[in-house]
This record gives sequence, structure tokens and C-alpha cells, in this order.
Amino acid sequence: MHDLKPSLRLGQIINMNIGFIGVQIGFALQNSNASRILQANGADLEHLPLFWLAAPLTGMLIQPIVGHYSDGTWGRFGRRRPYIFIGAILTALALCLMPNIGGFQPYASALLMGAIIFTFADAAINVAMEPMRAMVGDKLPSGQKNLGFSIQTVLIGVGAVIGSWLPYGLQTLSDQTGWGLAELGGDAVAAAFYVGALLLLLTLFWSIWTTREYTPQQLHAFHEDQGRPLISVAKRGLIASLWTDFKHMPQIMRDLGWVQFFSWFALFIMWVYMTPALAEHIYRQRPEDYPNAIAAAGNWVGVLFGVYSAVSAVYALFLPAIANRWGRKLTHGISLLLGGISFLALYFIQDPIFLLIPMLGIGIAWGSILAMPYAMLSDSLTTEKMGTYLGLFNFFITLPQIICGFTAGWIIKYLFDNQPMYAIALAGILMVLASLLMIRFKENK
Repeated sequence: MHDLKPSLRLGQIINMNIGFIGVQIGFALQNSNASRILQANGADLEHLPLFWLAAPLTGMLIQPIVGHYSDGTWGRFGRRRPYIFIGAILTALALCLMPNIGGFQPYASALLMGAIIFTFADAAINVAMEPMRAMVGDKLPSGQKNLGFSIQTVLIGVGAVIGSWLPYGLQTLSDQTGWGLAELGGDAVAAAFYVGALLLLLTLFWSIWTTREYTPQQLHAFHEDQGRPLISVAKRGLIASLWTDFKHMPQIMRDLGWVQFFSWFALFIMWVYMTPALAEHIYRQRPEDYPNAIAAAGNWVGVLFGVYSAVSAVYALFLPAIANRWGRKLTHGISLLLGGISFLALYFIQDPIFLLIPMLGIGIAWGSILAMPYAMLSDSLTTEKMGTYLGLFNFFITLPQIICGFTAGWIIKYLFDNQPMYAIALAGILMVLASLLMIRFKENK
């Protein structure tokens, strides 16, 4: 299928992707602070990953459904934008509730409310995110896919840095100036979630306001198969349609699925266990020091996550040139290898400041994970099924996280003797395996 879509200006591509800053602020706040919030309300180390299952479970369910229906939504407000708008409102509400799960104790268990609110937040953010990715695929011609998804990664990195550093930054602002926290609830973590909710709304609304989607007639005119009618969700049942699409997924999607599986298994381990791993491995001197160690490790993990996110944003600036020169396959394989080596290096470091060095390799891997698989896949998808298949592709992201959530606690307790740093080393091995799987991948030229 020959793509005749017009090339977009750089400003148009940036405006279309600016909402990913807000989306990633929400994800970063949750990734950096969820374990801390849950442990403060009574969650133990063994059961901690079970609370993190909300994200992959809701992603597995929500993204294909939203992608399926947004493929067939054609109205005065566009194809993807109505879903982005609804997702933005719901996500902002969830972010405001998330740091306040302890306040529900008179009515329900704080941990129960934490599970409910985290699930609600993840469902809402998926409603906004999947149509954003599909809109980029709808709008960009093949020749701008590397650039478009790399800009998306840059902006995701910017959002991740802001979200990761917000609690630390607000606390520092308050300590140095006396302003900042009293006006925002008195707690740095809670204040960060309120500010993050506002930024999420502003950035997503900006993308909605500045982006005009193509009509069905325009989309057909851009392709040589313009005589084929659009698939209407009203003519086929949701489950039957998704199952048929899943069975007939492109081979490139199947091959990338295994790479995604091991990459995201490793990432999930890092997000869940980095704080307790550093608390045990570096900050804890005596058993009674564990609460203080968790607090110190949590603060530093926010900084570390911000660093690898910043590295991913900078790396994404060079990804189009690197991928055009080396090919997407080699670029992604080397990036994952650097990430795996960096995960393994964390085990051998005892000084917190030197933990910044492995974040460089992890940032390179993260930047490639956010851009290269989608650039490789979107070239193999038709416009009619862009949202559906991008949603189904999310299975290869959510399934490893679900498996990790059910097994990681058992592995750490019975195989690693409650030493979460061994799990971080396991993440390194899995990331290296993902890089080796790129050898068998056949790239479209």
C-alpha cells in the first residue's frame, strides 16, 4: 500500500504529540511513588507487585476496546479526539485521589481503595493514550514515522522528568523559600499529584485543540486502496472482531511481541522493586532503619527515574538519524543491550551517586522502546485498523507485567531470600535476552 499522506511541519508534529508530556507526568508520578504510598498504608514486599497489576490489566482490556471503537468513530469532533478528552478528565481526577487513599479509611481499607483508585487511574490514562498513538499513525506518512515517534519519545521523556522530580522539587522549593506545600496541601507527594493533574489537562487539551484529524474521505484518498470501505464497528461484534484481528495480526507484530515481552517484564521489575531494592542494598544499616531507608530510597529513585527519562528524551532526538543509518532493527537491538548491561551494573554499586551512571544505558533502552517498535509496526498497518492493532499490540506489554505481578513476589521470597536487588539483576538478564531476539527479526525495507 503506497502512502500518499502529505508531510507535516515540525510544529504540527510537536503539537500533535504535546499531550504525551501530560500522559507521562501521570505515569511517572505513579511509577515513582506508588510503592511508597502503598507501603506507607500497610502493603508488604511480597504482595506489593499485586497492586501494580492494575496498570497492565486495564491496559490489556481498555486499549484494544478503545482502539477498536475509535477506528469507527467519525463525528464533528474527530476520530480520536473525543476519547483523548474524556481520558484527560478522568485521569486528572484519579491523580488527585491517588495520594489520599489513607483518607478513605473510615469507609474502606486504605489498600483496597488504593487498588481501586490505581485501577481507575490506569483505565483513564489508557483511554487518553491509545488514541493519541493512533492519531500519530493516522496523520504521519511513512517517511515521517521515525521522526514522529522520536518526537513523541522526546516529549514522553520531558513529561517523565517533570513527573519524577515534582515531589523532590516541591519539597526543595518549600524548604528554601517557605512557599509551595502549605498552599498545596502540606505534603510534597500529594502536591506533586495535584500539579501533575493540572499539567496533564493543559497538555492534552493543547493537542486536541491544535490537531485536526483527516476525514474518512481524505484518508482513503491518501491510499491506493481507496475503493475499500471503512470497517464499521456496528457491523461486527466487538469480541468477534478483535479475535479475528488478533488471529490475522501481521508477522512483524508477532516477532516484535517476544521482544516486547522480555523488555517490559524487565521494566515492570524496575518500577515495582527499585525503591525497596535500594533501601535494602544501600540505605538500610539496621532493621529498625527500614522506614527511613524506604523514604530516602524513594526520594532518590524519583531522581534516578527522572535522569533515565531525560536521557531517553535526548537520545530520541538522535534516533531518526541513527535508525535511518543503521536500520530500526540494529538500533533497537543495541539500545536494549545497553539497557540490560546497565540493569546488571546496579547490583555492583554501593554509592547512591554512582547509580546515575547506569541510568544512561537504561534511558537509551527506554527511549528506543518507546519509539522503535511503534515505528516498525505502524508501517505494516492499514489506516482502517491502526487503532485496533496498536491496542492489540499492547498485549505484548501488559501480559509480561501481569505474569511478573503474580510471580515476582514468590520469586523474591523463595528464590532470592527477600533480596529485591536480585530481581533488578534478573531484569538485566531479560533485557539482554530481548536484545538478542532482535537478531531473528525481519525488518521491512
